[in-house]
Amino acid sequence: MNNILIIGAGRSSTAVISYVLKKAKENNWQVIVADTNIELAKQKVNNHPNGRSAWLDVTKVNDRRDLISRADVVVSLLPAHLHLEVGHDCIKLKKHLITASYVSQEMYRLGDEARDRELIFMGEMGLDPGIDHMSAMQKIDEIKEKGGKLTAFRSYTGGLIAPECVKDNPWKYKFTWNPRNVILAGQGTAQYLEKGKLKYIPYNRLFKEYRLIEFPDFNEPFEVYANRDSLLYREVYGLKDIPNILRGTIRYRGFCDAWNALIKIGLTDGSYPILDSDKLTYHEWMEAYVGSGGGISVKDRIAQLIGESPFSPVMKKLEWLGLFRKKKINIDQATPALILEKLLLEKWQLDKKDKDMILMHHEFEYEFEGKKRLLTSNLIMKGNNSVDTAMSRLVGLPMGIFVNLVMNGKIKAHGVQIPVMKEVYEPVLAELEEFDVVFKENEIIID
Repeated sequence: MNNILIIGAGRSSTAVISYVLKKAKENNWQVIVADTNIELAKQKVNNHPNGRSAWLDVTKVNDRRDLISRADVVVSLLPAHLHLEVGHDCIKLKKHLITASYVSQEMYRLGDEARDRELIFMGEMGLDPGIDHMSAMQKIDEIKEKGGKLTAFRSYTGGLIAPECVKDNPWKYKFTWNPRNVILAGQGTAQYLEKGKLKYIPYNRLFKEYRLIEFPDFNEPFEVYANRDSLLYREVYGLKDIPNILRGTIRYRGFCDAWNALIKIGLTDGSYPILDSDKLTYHEWMEAYVGSGGGISVKDRIAQLIGESPFSPVMKKLEWLGLFRKKKINIDQATPALILEKLLLEKWQLDKKDKDMILMHHEFEYEFEGKKRLLTSNLIMKGNNSVDTAMSRLVGLPMGIFVNLVMNGKIKAHGVQIPVMKEVYEPVLAELEEFDVVFKENEIIID
C-alpha cells in the first residue's frame, strides 16, 4: 500500500495531515488532500514532496470515486452525514476507511461487506469519540484482568478555551469545533444509568440538571451536562450489567445556566424560519418572544421570562452576545438556531493567539479484594494558538497513527469497528504519549 487520500482540509485537519505527510516521507507514500477549497488544501500540504492537493466537491460522484480509486486508505474529515457515500465507494473500490465521527446504523450495515473484502472501516477514531474509548477501555480491561468488578463508569470531555485566554468573555467559551454542533448540542433526551435505574433528562431540563466535578490544578469546579445516550457503549465496553454509567460534556461554571436561558427563550430552535428575519434587529427579535411592554424594557421582559434579575450573571452573558442591540440580523428566512449561530460566530471565534484546552475525566468505581475503590484518570491539553489547537491534535493524531498502523499491516481486524480492541488502543495510546497525551491517575479506597 502506498497511497492515502484525506478528504477535508478544515478546522480539525491540521494535525492528521501533518502526521501522515511526515510518515509518508519516511515510507515513500503519496498523500492527496482534497477539499472544495483548493487553496486551503494547498496550504495544509505546504509543498510537501509526498503530498499534493486536489479540488473535490464530494457530492460529485465521479470526481469522488476517481480520487478514492487511487488510494489504499481513505481518511474522511467530512460532516458525518457524508461518510456513508464515501463508505459505499470504499466498499465497491476495496479501500480502507477511517473517520472520527460517530458510526451511524447505516454505516454499521456495511460491516459484513467490509469484512468479506478484508477491509477495516474504523469510525470514532478522534477525541470524543476516540481517545475517550481507548483510554477507558485500557483501564476497564486492566481492572477486569486483575479480578476487579466494575460498579460505575463515568466519562466527561470538554473542548474549552484555556483559562488565560478567557479575558473579558463572560461565557468562558469559544468555538473549537463545528459551530452548528454546539448550537444543537443536547437536543433530544439524555439517557444514562444510576443505581441500576434508567434516567432520562429531556432537552428542556438538560442544562438545568448539570453536575459539578473537580479537576486537578483548577481552583473552581467545572459543570457537566449529560450526553444524549450514555447507554450505547455498555455492551461495546463489556459493561452490560454495570449499574452506573454516564457520559457527559464539560463546561466552565456559569455556562449551563446561560445556555438554559437561550433554550427557554427559544433561540436554539431550528424547526421554523422567522419571516423577514433579514429586516429585524436583534432587539426586535427579542421583543417578539415576550409580551407587550407596559413601559418595561425588552431586556427586563426577557429577564422576567427566564426568571432572572436584569443584572444577573446570566443576563450579562446574553447582553454581551448582543441580543439587545438595534443591529439588523441580515439573514433572510433564518431559523432561530441559524441566527444564534451567526451571532455566536462573531463573538466566539478564536483570536490568533488564543489557546484552546481539552479536558477529559474518567471515573471507575470497582470492587477488588473486598474493598470499593475509585480510580480517576484525567487528561489536560492546551493548544499553541488558533491553528495548532489541542482539538485539532487530539482529533487528528489518533487518525494519523491509525493510518500508519493500517498502511504497515499492523491491524488484523476487519469490518466496521470503533477503537475498543487492544490491537488498536495499545499502540495508539502508546504513541500518543510521545505527543504529551498523558493521563494522570489517582486511586482511593472509598469503603
